[in-house]
Amino acid sequence: MKIDITKKLAQLKNDGRKVLGCFPLYPPLELFYAMDLVPVVLWGLRGTATDTTESDRHLQNYTCSVARHLTEFALSNGSGLLDGLFMYNACDTLRNLPEIIEKEWEKIGQALPLIKVHIPMVLPAQTDATAYFKNEINHLIKDLEERFDVLFSKDKFVQAVKQIKYVRDLMARAENRVTDGHLSFLNFVDAIHECWFSTVEEQIRILESLIDELSDEPAFSADKDSRHGVILSGILPPPTSVIHAIESSGLRIVGNDIASLGRSYASMPETREDPAAYFLDFYYQHFPCPTLLYTGDRRTTSLLGLVDKTGAKGVIFVGEKFCEYEYFEFPHLVQQLKDKGIQTLEIEIAIEDDAQTSAHDSRVSAFSEILKNNF
Repeated sequence: MKIDITKKLAQLKNDGRKVLGCFPLYPPLELFYAMDLVPVVLWGLRGTATDTTESDRHLQNYTCSVARHLTEFALSNGSGLLDGLFMYNACDTLRNLPEIIEKEWEKIGQALPLIKVHIPMVLPAQTDATAYFKNEINHLIKDLEERFDVLFSKDKFVQAVKQIKYVRDLMARAENRVTDGHLSFLNFVDAIHECWFSTVEEQIRILESLIDELSDEPAFSADKDSRHGVILSGILPPPTSVIHAIESSGLRIVGNDIASLGRSYASMPETREDPAAYFLDFYYQHFPCPTLLYTGDRRTTSLLGLVDKTGAKGVIFVGEKFCEYEYFEFPHLVQQLKDKGIQTLEIEIAIEDDAQTSAHDSRVSAFSEILKNNF
């Protein structure tokens, strides 16, 4: 990725902003902005350190790269760039990281706020956790007020909701330009990645510029109609070289079911003054993701719906190595797609794969040939 994350965070601090580092995947960004904080979502951190020496002292080598890079960043230089950390129970690995980070920060004399919220991973039709969830959000508001000496304002919350809604709409519009062949997926990914480490105002500027500066010329020499459309699915987008391999092999990325991309901006609840009611809708009506266990029954329907909407001929599953949530769901999704005549490719990205993707590139090329021969 092109941005210097450390430099971006340092600039926010120099500007006098309070920066809240948020564990992936779907933090309540609107609430943090309403409380005069700048939330940054801590994924896509591969380039912030040369290795994971500090992280590896605490985490097993069969931990996913998202957790290892996040921990390395937090222990190496994150404490000097952040004013606090927020996490929710996104997965078993991320759930256990705060204690490690907190203890290590204490050793070096850092006492940054560590803010937690628990989202009940239950099916609403079977167990009504509404009261518990709303209590969690209300407690979160009080915690933020006390730790950062701010007061919650309904007006500021509504304003933040409207801003985030506009940002998500811009992200969806930019994705549409990828689909129609006027924007490369790599440039799109770079822009979204920069947004996760920017203020909401800067996100709007980044995305508006990305869309407005596009020409009517296609991003690729070949006509888009001659390129078979594929959807990417996974937690993170694939490494740059794999994206290049996809786009240079004659394939066209027409949709994404990526947690850090499409799943993050696909859902936009109705504007409400009450944060508890708003986030109840946000989390429990969220675009399906395997980390939101109660959305599991909607995963197949949503992915097949995306295939139908985009006319994709294939789906490339970009697996995050050691992510058990993906391990459990990929076989079922692959079978459902094959039953519909949709070709699939599964690639697994490990922590060391940034510089060693030739095998993935070759498989992408072979997959492209399969699509050309079958359609």
